[in-house]
Amino acid sequence: MATKSLLADLVQTYRLFTGISVHIDSVGGVDAAKRVQSGESFDLVLLASDAIDRLMVSGHLQSNSRQDWVCSPVAAAVRAGAPHPELTDEAALKAAVLASPTLSYSTGPSGAYLEQLFARWGVAEALKSRLVVPPPGTPVASLVASGQAALGFQQLSELIGFAGIDVLGTLPDDVAFITTFSSGIPLAIADDAHQSTAVKAFLDYLASADAEDLKRKHGMYWN
Repeated sequence: MATKSLLADLVQTYRLFTGISVHIDSVGGVDAAKRVQSGESFDLVLLASDAIDRLMVSGHLQSNSRQDWVCSPVAAAVRAGAPHPELTDEAALKAAVLASPTLSYSTGPSGAYLEQLFARWGVAEALKSRLVVPPPGTPVASLVASGQAALGFQQLSELIGFAGIDVLGTLPDDVAFITTFSSGIPLAIADDAHQSTAVKAFLDYLASADAEDLKRKHGMYWN
C-alpha cells in the first residue's frame, strides 16, 4: 500500500507518454504475496524486496527477475494539533514512544522493524497493552487522525497529505529504516515475448529519471 498513490500517478503519466494503459491492483503486501502464491495471474508483481526474494525462492517468480525501483523511509505522525515530540535521535524517539499512551504501526516491513527496535530497547512487553493494530486495509494515519492512536508509524508516502494528522518526519538518522520496493516477473509470462517486452518497458520507466519527481512528491526516492 505504500506505493499505491505513487503507482497511480506513474501509470497515468506512462499512459500519457506511451498510450499504454497499466492496471495496478493495490492491496496489502501480505495479501498480495498470498494471491501470487495461490496461482492468481499477474504480469508483474511489485512488493518490498524481501517479499519479492521469497516469491522467487518459492518458484512463483522468474529467478533473477528482481528489479529495485524505489526507496521509502518510515515516518511518524500525531493527530493534527497535538504536541510534537522531539525525534532528533534514538534516545528522543524512545522517549516519545514510552511517553505515548497509544501507538500504532503497520504490519509490513516498517512494523517488523519497529518490533525489533522495541525488543532491542527492552520495552516490547511494556508496549503491548498500548498497541492499536490496524485492521487489514486500514491505514495507520486514519487511526492517528481519529485519536485511536496517539503516535503512528508508517511509510512516509502513506502519511503525506492524509487529513487530520501532523507528520513529524522520518525516523532519526541513527535508527532510520528504508524499505526498498522491487519488482518480480511471474513465471506465467516467461514464454510470452510480447507481454514480457511490455512489462520490461514499464519497468524501465519506473527506474527512469522521468519518474523521479513523482517519487519525491510521494515521499520516496531512487538513487
